[in-house]
Amino acid sequence: MFRVFLLLSLGLLLSACAKEDAAETAKAVDIAEAASASVPIAPAPTEVESLTPPKVGAAAPSWRGAHLLDGSAIRFPEVLNGNPAVMVFWATWCPYCKAFMPYTEGIQQDYNDEGVQILTFNAKERGRGDPRAYIESLGFPMVPVADADEIASLYGVEFIPGLMVVDGSGQIVYQRGWTDLPAGKKVAEQWNLEVRRALDISLGLAESES
Repeated sequence: MFRVFLLLSLGLLLSACAKEDAAETAKAVDIAEAASASVPIAPAPTEVESLTPPKVGAAAPSWRGAHLLDGSAIRFPEVLNGNPAVMVFWATWCPYCKAFMPYTEGIQQDYNDEGVQILTFNAKERGRGDPRAYIESLGFPMVPVADADEIASLYGVEFIPGLMVVDGSGQIVYQRGWTDLPAGKKVAEQWNLEVRRALDISLGLAESES
């Protein structure tokens, strides 16, 4: 009889301990959950966000895009074929872009024998215009990239037109600077001269001033 009583007492004691342990565990979980809920967790950065925008002298980041007119794949730096290129980030609503884009036709014609290409990136369009119609209206050979917002972010383009020149190895050799000139012929001609100068240096047709 005493043995049965002893076993019952031991069972009750173990049961009470188990309940106490479970209560403490639940309390700890509640505290942990409350703490985690009170501290916001920042989302992991995307690949684009984690990259530092390239500067003159740095290698231009690689990218893949779609041709604005025919949808074919375009890959950088493969598209260069070892030759320099002018890169223009533009939108149909941008008056500076409209002022400069016609000058790229002359650049393309004058440097065509050297294999220079004009790469244009429709970015920050926000559905305001018809990029396809605009590119077709220019009527000269170029490599137009559609929906290029992510590429613009990758290159740190905050204001358009984003304007750069890369050499045949994909290194950035020119980026347009800030201007307080109004949109129009004067600023477009300035950028035109700067781009041509960068191309001449890249092609060994002129010496760098530095």
